[in-house]
Amino acid sequence: MSDAAQTIGATGLPQATDDRRVRRVLWASLVGTSVEFYDFYIYATAASLFFGALFFPASSESAQLLAAYASLGLAFVARPLGAAVFGHFGDRVGRKSTLVASLLLMGGSTTAIAFLPTYNELGWIASLLLCLLRFCQGLGLGGEWGGAALLAVENAPPGWRGRFGMVPQLGAPIGFIFANGFFLLLGLMLTPEQFLSWGWRLPFLASALLVGLGLWVRLKLTETPAFAAALAQGRPATVPIAAIFRDHLKPTLAGMFGVVACFTLYYLMTAFVLGYGTTTLGYARETFLLVQLGAILFMAIGIVTAGIFSDRFNPRIVLVWACAGTILIGFILAPMMESGSLLLIFVFLALALLCMGFLYGPLGAWMPGLFPPLVRYTGISVAFNVGGILGGALAPMAAQMMAERGGLMPVGLYLSAAGAISLVAMLTVRKESPAE
Repeated sequence: MSDAAQTIGATGLPQATDDRRVRRVLWASLVGTSVEFYDFYIYATAASLFFGALFFPASSESAQLLAAYASLGLAFVARPLGAAVFGHFGDRVGRKSTLVASLLLMGGSTTAIAFLPTYNELGWIASLLLCLLRFCQGLGLGGEWGGAALLAVENAPPGWRGRFGMVPQLGAPIGFIFANGFFLLLGLMLTPEQFLSWGWRLPFLASALLVGLGLWVRLKLTETPAFAAALAQGRPATVPIAAIFRDHLKPTLAGMFGVVACFTLYYLMTAFVLGYGTTTLGYARETFLLVQLGAILFMAIGIVTAGIFSDRFNPRIVLVWACAGTILIGFILAPMMESGSLLLIFVFLALALLCMGFLYGPLGAWMPGLFPPLVRYTGISVAFNVGGILGGALAPMAAQMMAERGGLMPVGLYLSAAGAISLVAMLTVRKESPAE
């Protein structure tokens, strides 16, 4: 970046980056991750509320819910494979084309769920098709986040990595609001019979429109300066995934365990809490969705604030404090969720999702700094998605089983343990390489 880049333009960006290209880059990273999380959350919401009854045999409500949570976890298993595949091409061919392919696979799989027959119509084949599409959704998701984060961070001027890196992270609350807001509106407009008959299919069908928007934005992009410069100076690794485990094992492991708290906290506060609130606590689906929609705004506040703090201090420092906050959130989970007050439940979810914003917002700046450009796509994608398995794949199902046997206290300790694991991982990595 030249000295001219340090001149501040009218929008607050350095003048050399205050142009249409950078705005398009940030818009593309935000739209892509918003579509990604929309797709992911409509499945998580559906799994928590009705996929058990629609796609799995009727043995008991609890068994159906556990089966639905198990299908939710399939995408986490697929995501590291998607990370390896898309990371390979992202580090050898480029960020742009890889991001387009991941978006197509992810959105196509989500849209296809809208056309699935139910268990009553096709038996176990319906369950199998749902799990297959969920797996394909995970493959696409495995390459999406890493590419979107790099798209933003590798275009960031010096001193702006945190703020640029938090832009794709805002896709999480935006996707959540669109997904749960859609289900909330359908629940208010349709009868329960209409919703279970055909209404649930509409959010999945709408994914096709959002993917079209994402493709329209991404096809106009150019390659990131950091990758183009690195490619001009050296050849990419023949097998990037082998290179990260051979030459960058410590940062890879740090990244994997560093995101455990993020995934555990999020999927407990969304998928598990939604299922628990509408079954064990007995709240109406629309009521609890509305509580979650209000609380998710605090996650957006946390992401933006964390991005600013990451530039002022250091992404890792912000993450260290967020991990400590996660440990505390685990200790207050049981008393606040079991208080019998919907207001206290909202306050708890707001605090937890605010902490989630501080856990998630700096990742876009922290993780790319762990790897050099020619293995960076693979490195952050594999670390992020393997960490997703460790932290999120089993979290709703494990929490449901613990809650049935011992109430919410074990669930809180489970969350605190996840926070402690990530805290230790953050403390093992003192310095990151620049992502420019």
